Amino acid sequence: MSDVTGLIAVALVVLILLALVYLSVRVVNEYARLVVFRFGRTGDNMVKGPGLIFLIPIVDRPTSVDLREQFIEVPSQTTITRDNAPINVDFLIYWRIVDPLKSVVQVAYFAGALQGVATTTLRAVIGDILLDEVLSKREQINEILRAKLDEVTERWGGKVTTVEIREITPPRDVQDAMNRQLSAERTRRAVITESEGTRQSTINVAEGDKQSQILRAEGQRQAAILQAEGYSQALRTIFQAASGIDQKTMALQYLDALKALGAGASTKWIIPTEFTRFVGPIADFVGQGMAGAGPVPTPPANPPEEVPPAGA
Repeated sequence: MSDVTGLIAVALVVLILLALVYLSVRVVNEYARLVVFRFGRTGDNMVKGPGLIFLIPIVDRPTSVDLREQFIEVPSQTTITRDNAPINVDFLIYWRIVDPLKSVVQVAYFAGALQGVATTTLRAVIGDILLDEVLSKREQINEILRAKLDEVTERWGGKVTTVEIREITPPRDVQDAMNRQLSAERTRRAVITESEGTRQSTINVAEGDKQSQILRAEGQRQAAILQAEGYSQALRTIFQAASGIDQKTMALQYLDALKALGAGASTKWIIPTEFTRFVGPIADFVGQGMAGAGPVPTPPANPPEEVPPAGA
């Protein structure tokens, strides 16, 4: 009986030791930290991890803190813009813990507190912006929300890394007005594009006409230059031929002209004054020819009368 009692006692001691080991040994992952409370008190030196951590059983009470980046979804919130236009906005908030001690001591539930602050901050930010700016300046609104939320969550040991607005839904009448404005803008762009095309085509046609006229004028100028050069060449040829003609040739030409005039039916002749200048040499030439041939017999002044035959 005593042996059985001893075995039970040993088993109880072993179980107690195993329980103490289990309660005193913790393995902390790289992305987590343990905030240890010893008799209800903690401090910066009581933040443990990562790795193997030893605690005092019953005395130490650990609280695990996740350091990974997380997100919360803020459901659609109805806010009023500065020009009194109601819009619905929903967005996402990405955050992480940078001070595990503050995240445990300063706030009970960090994600819930962040969501509540984000809702009120959103209404404050949208209330200072006009509707058109809300629709067109989404990135700026994201940055303003992130900065304001980061200021609040800093005392809780957290940091807001990103705020992303997913959807902004304006009222129905505003959506209809935006659709009409978009349609009018597209029509305006189409008209401008068409007019630009017409203007460009007109300019191209005018440029083509201008170039054709320039080429035509250039061709005419080149033709005129070539024609003038031809006339000049012809005149030089005529001048060179005329410079080789002597006075005798010109006199013969004048005699041929007089012969042609004499063969005509006209009774009046017009003789140029230059003819007298060529007659002298012709007369000298004729005289020289006659002198070489001998004296020319002169006819009798009164020829003898015929005597009629006798008996006539």
